[in-house]
Amino acid sequence: MRKKILAPKKFIKPSYSYLIEKKRDGGEFSQEEIRYVVDSVLDKEMPEYQMAALAMAIFFQGMSAQETAILAEEMMLSGEVVDLSKISRPKIDKYSTGGVGDKTSLVLAPLAVACGVVMPMMVSQDEEFLISSLDKLDAIPGFSGKMNLEEFVAQLKTTGCTIADQSEEIAPVDGTLYRLRQNTATIPSLPLITGSVLSKKLAEGAEGLVVDVKWGNGSFIKDVEQARQLARSITRVGRSLKRRCVALVTDMNQPLGDTVGTALEIQEAIQLLKGEGPEDLQELVLKLGMEIVRLAGVAGSTLSAKQTVQRHLKDGSALAKFKELIEAQGGDSSYIDDPSKFPTAKHIRKLPAPKRGYVHTINAGMIARGVQLLGANREGRRKHVDPSVGVSEIKKVGTQVKQGEPLMMIHYNDEAKLESVLEYFKQAYRLAPKRPNPPQLIVERVA
Repeated sequence: MRKKILAPKKFIKPSYSYLIEKKRDGGEFSQEEIRYVVDSVLDKEMPEYQMAALAMAIFFQGMSAQETAILAEEMMLSGEVVDLSKISRPKIDKYSTGGVGDKTSLVLAPLAVACGVVMPMMVSQDEEFLISSLDKLDAIPGFSGKMNLEEFVAQLKTTGCTIADQSEEIAPVDGTLYRLRQNTATIPSLPLITGSVLSKKLAEGAEGLVVDVKWGNGSFIKDVEQARQLARSITRVGRSLKRRCVALVTDMNQPLGDTVGTALEIQEAIQLLKGEGPEDLQELVLKLGMEIVRLAGVAGSTLSAKQTVQRHLKDGSALAKFKELIEAQGGDSSYIDDPSKFPTAKHIRKLPAPKRGYVHTINAGMIARGVQLLGANREGRRKHVDPSVGVSEIKKVGTQVKQGEPLMMIHYNDEAKLESVLEYFKQAYRLAPKRPNPPQLIVERVA
């Protein structure tokens, strides 16, 4: 007898209360249920209070890898998906959970292009106290991160990289959910972070993704084990969506590099593009760059990847690509040739060490908040940022200092603002009589 073929079951839309209760009690959503939730958010049919309840249920109960993969894909499909198939070179993107003093994206985009890799980078402001790559690039006169998707693709074809403002056409459901998560204390939800990252990066046309998951007092991820779990979640779900993915778990318990600010950080990025700059940033750029070229297939072995990255930093090709990127987005590239053209603050004042000892701990988040209050603050999306303020010559963990020796140099224009933030900077440092063990910058590689 011929086997009877059953017609597929028609999906009956459940109530939002049922879905909230199901997840609250540890149930697993089907693909149809996740698609229904995403469509309901997109069409603004689900009330915000029920979205908040669902986000909280997911925060406490989590989601399986399969659920998270479905969520990422459905959010990706909620908006435009960029087609980069006409660009023959490998398309690899880089994502960071955000770090104080982190200039690596500014360096890695042009470096990747110099190595033969296309980097379709869009930037969103994920943490209020952090200064985004676009805020830093605003220190270059004329530079603009705003472009539509047609311009985004056109620049990738000609220049090979972008550092663009996050398009509202890309994964719009994620944008809605992110704002909701900010208001409901559910930002640290691992499946929601994973879905958010992958939905945006895959919609931008990336074939692979290198992720820098930061943990510490300068990150919203305070626990190293949670950072490891997020790295595993993103790489596992990325692979299930047939994308190459690797993650590094890195330390964010002190600022990266020697500066925090906008123009100050751009100048440090220029140093890095010349193969110079602070050791911690050089190490991170090298390690992330190696992951990019290996994921792209440009370099096979670890040694080959290292040599490729180092060569393009030392021969000036990465710096040349950075100038090309700046010019393509309307910026004055003469500032890259002559960093002394960047605006400088009216005043520079040292933060004196209160006693003799070793720098034992630094609260990177407090330093970032202080710098922001000096004037490196967006005060709303894409509003004015004072490019000249910030801190430099930051003494790092393990450094020995004498009483009165500067822990950092503060660049400021307003005396009243300085007095209001000095306590942030003072409280950020803890000194001790014994030298502490230096923190491990690269904690783990997850692939």
